[in-house]
Amino acid sequence: MGKRRVLHCMETVGSGGVEQRRLLLAQGLDPDRYEQVLICTQAKGGLPQRIESTGCRIHEVGLFDGISDKKPYRKALTIARQFRPHIIHGAVYEGVALAAIVGRIAQIPIIIGEETSDPVNRHWRGHVLYRMLAALTHRMVAVSPVVRDYLIKRIRLPEHKVTLINNGVMEWQPVPEWRIRKASEQLGLCSEDFVIGTVGRLQNDHKRHSDLIVAFKSVLLHCPNAKLLIVGAGSDEKFLKSLVFELRLDKQVIFAGYQGDTAPFYKIMDVFVLASAHEAFGLVLVEAMLAGVPVIATRVGGIPYIVEDGKTGFLSEPFQPDSIAGMIVKLYEDPEKRQQMARLGKRKAKAEFGADRYVSEVSTLYHELEL
Repeated sequence: MGKRRVLHCMETVGSGGVEQRRLLLAQGLDPDRYEQVLICTQAKGGLPQRIESTGCRIHEVGLFDGISDKKPYRKALTIARQFRPHIIHGAVYEGVALAAIVGRIAQIPIIIGEETSDPVNRHWRGHVLYRMLAALTHRMVAVSPVVRDYLIKRIRLPEHKVTLINNGVMEWQPVPEWRIRKASEQLGLCSEDFVIGTVGRLQNDHKRHSDLIVAFKSVLLHCPNAKLLIVGAGSDEKFLKSLVFELRLDKQVIFAGYQGDTAPFYKIMDVFVLASAHEAFGLVLVEAMLAGVPVIATRVGGIPYIVEDGKTGFLSEPFQPDSIAGMIVKLYEDPEKRQQMARLGKRKAKAEFGADRYVSEVSTLYHELEL
């Protein structure tokens, strides 16, 4: 039959979870069976180079000036006609739009959309448009059970048109001790510090770093040797730093900025916290679990499918800094519980959210739709 040509479509290729999954597919799909190309609105940072190093070429088609902007579609259509894919696979709202519209115009045999968010703040017009786009696809992938429910119950797609493929994460390679030690020294940390960490874009409406910072203020009353490590960059960095200054926490809170390789930073943490207002999946939780760090998270979106409350981590209701603080203190005071949660969390992450499983299920879907 020859190689199957797959054209991936998405918005920005930066450092987020969606593009990390495209990297998994670029690395993991059998190169003897698949040839892959990726279309995006823009590419930045180090991840695009890693994707292209696998042989998956990236084409930038420019940012959308509204979802009806014709320029990105025209550029994507030109690329699609040159590449002549058997499968077009779009992820994120703009990526699904590109895949659905370009796929139909170019008469690509298989059109797949992938919902990667928990769209709790999407306007009703956005739901209506998304329903129209999803109707143009042959299959929609949901990255978690809560997203599957959204596609079936809110968008009203027939169940047979929705496939659940939980996100996958590449297992960490061992991190040399000297790299962990160097990172600690650069952050001004010492072995006596109890490090509470989080990783993610600094977008407070979504990630609620402010709730974690307020919680940390209370934690210090019980854990005077605690430090808060925030890894990531984003539009709300100035606001969050001003909050830290206002609460007089500037000597205990460390902003590490964007890090292309987060592995050493997870190894520094004693507890990982994700205080999000909404999450489709919660990829960084799996990363922390694979790194052997006990986790605390909010009971939103797809997170309860990752974290078993009281077993592989603790779950708090969102927007409850006092609850988060209490859970941190509980783990601080119980090293045995931390070790147990870390051990069980790592086991669950390996078994249910591994990269090989993710790539295999996507490959199975491609094959199923070709039959």
